[in-house]
Amino acid sequence: MLEFWNTLTLASQIFYCVAIPATLVLLIQTVLMLIGMGQDTDGDIDAADSMLPDDAAEADISEADSGIFGEDVVGETIDPTGIDSLRILTVRGLIAFFVVFGWTGVVMDTAGVALLITIPAAILAGFATMVILAVLFRLVLRLRTNGNADNRNAVGVSGKVQLKIPPSRTGEGKVHLMLQGSYVERDAVTDETEAIPTGSEVVVTSVSGQTTLVVRKK
Repeated sequence: MLEFWNTLTLASQIFYCVAIPATLVLLIQTVLMLIGMGQDTDGDIDAADSMLPDDAAEADISEADSGIFGEDVVGETIDPTGIDSLRILTVRGLIAFFVVFGWTGVVMDTAGVALLITIPAAILAGFATMVILAVLFRLVLRLRTNGNADNRNAVGVSGKVQLKIPPSRTGEGKVHLMLQGSYVERDAVTDETEAIPTGSEVVVTSVSGQTTLVVRKK
């Protein structure tokens, strides 16, 4: 092992010193997350979401969620549909950066690529990894927000009928619409005396029960 180390260039040794510890930390964090030790706040979110209004539940998610994997600044609210939710500079994001930066540097330096090319390429690869992970986190957060969507916020929103809605609340159809930044499907009824056919544009007028929307033809 010592002989192998001595055969490396100084640059490769530095890249190894960055890559190996960062990889070990990332593996430990991943294992802890899989067995639940890195998800302490998730249970609180799940338990509280059913008792909170949607805005409060969404704020709770933004406070307890952890950047890319599980750690972030408590008290910061985010828009899960916008650029604000791209949390790039997080603890695990930085660890992922160093993992990719280190191993990219090792591979390129071992291949004999000049340092003037290796270092910028390793930095670019690490930063790209951070951005990709941040985007994945935003997608996960959007799914959570969708799951916590309050149908009352759909009142006044336009949508399109996907399954014919029978007249006078004699049955349910389905509509697609934007709700809290996510494209969702909801059951729908109407008070109109004629059925609303598939493909028609409708407007939500109220909510019936917990999940069914009351709509009228636009």
